[in-house]
Amino acid sequence: MTGTEEFKVIICGAGPAGSTASMFLSKAGIDHLLIDKSVFPRDKICGDALSGKVLPILKKIDPQITKELEADQQNFIGSYGIRFAAPNGKFIDIPFNSKLDFKDPAPGYISKRINFDNYLYTKTKSSYCESRQGHALTGIERFGDKLKLTIKSDNSTYQITTSCLIAADGDRSIASKTLAGYKMSPAHYCAGIRAYYEGVTDMHPNNFIELHFLDEMLPGYLWIFPLPNGQANVGAGMLSKRISKQKVNLKRRFLEAIENNPTINYRFKNAKLVDDIRGWGLPLGSRRLKISGNNYILTGDAASMIDPFTGEGISNAMYCGMVAAECVAESIEKNDFSEMALANYDKRVYNRLGDELKLSKTMQDLSSFPWLFNFVVSKARTNETLKNTISCMFDDLELRSRLRDPAFYFKLLFNL
Repeated sequence: MTGTEEFKVIICGAGPAGSTASMFLSKAGIDHLLIDKSVFPRDKICGDALSGKVLPILKKIDPQITKELEADQQNFIGSYGIRFAAPNGKFIDIPFNSKLDFKDPAPGYISKRINFDNYLYTKTKSSYCESRQGHALTGIERFGDKLKLTIKSDNSTYQITTSCLIAADGDRSIASKTLAGYKMSPAHYCAGIRAYYEGVTDMHPNNFIELHFLDEMLPGYLWIFPLPNGQANVGAGMLSKRISKQKVNLKRRFLEAIENNPTINYRFKNAKLVDDIRGWGLPLGSRRLKISGNNYILTGDAASMIDPFTGEGISNAMYCGMVAAECVAESIEKNDFSEMALANYDKRVYNRLGDELKLSKTMQDLSSFPWLFNFVVSKARTNETLKNTISCMFDDLELRSRLRDPAFYFKLLFNL
């Protein structure tokens, strides 16, 4: 490669957001370049859970994909819900879909990111997509009415110009810093660590993912997610602001919780760590940011789209990738990649995810009060109506908004 190449559309990052954008661009018959700094398969530190919001997007790409996930039991395991455990150890089980029978195909899955991301990446192969692995974006500058990207591969560096960059380059996104001026804010950022164990006992029979809101982890939680082949993804996340203020060593606190917290330590009595404990950062969607501008769109972690309460990021990233491809197709038709033309991307993403992220921020704030969390969970265990209400909150944002209303807790307290 010599001189300066040119592509109408470039996607930087081939994780869930970038690969999804690529697949939808190919579906629309739009030529594009997909680059990633890594070579697949590559690991990505994550909780590995694919919620029920992932499957509808996959079905839009290809209805056969979900059947392939169901058949690949070596790499994918079906999950039917979430177990919320309060600081006092009491828990409630909330199915992803209250109307679903456990004999039906699973509404969600769990898969190591090294497997899921590689699976998605293989699906990007088409005549419309030129793909380059091991090519890292190192710089961006404006070049007339386009962007000029500097790319490094092995020991060589080259440049490409583009009319539109779909940035899916993760939580350390060069695009979000250079083009949108993002700066890390400890109040809207979470530190996370992940470990793989085998031999963890007392897993849910229907592979519910578990979120344990332990006293020593608030505002944050420890998770236990089942994996294929008898393994488990075990990790913890805590708000960076809290870590900095209290000088928390997250890895040490995580290991101490596994060893000493009576609500979970018995499950790790004979468990074995099968990989290094690794850390990463989670840019939370707890504030509304500008996610597009002249010649660019930010997606996934690069757009700070991680759910503040559950830590879910894959489904939001894939939704961003889908909408990004649709908005780019509209801009190509009009030959307009201006800030105004791409602003529809912000509108569509926040119309779908904005209220959900706002409510999750409220729930994150509420989790800072252990007594309140204990109270709600204890009530839900004995009150079927309340339990069903919480279950429906995963599908109905209007119901979830009750958690922001003080009257909800008053009625709960006095059984009204």
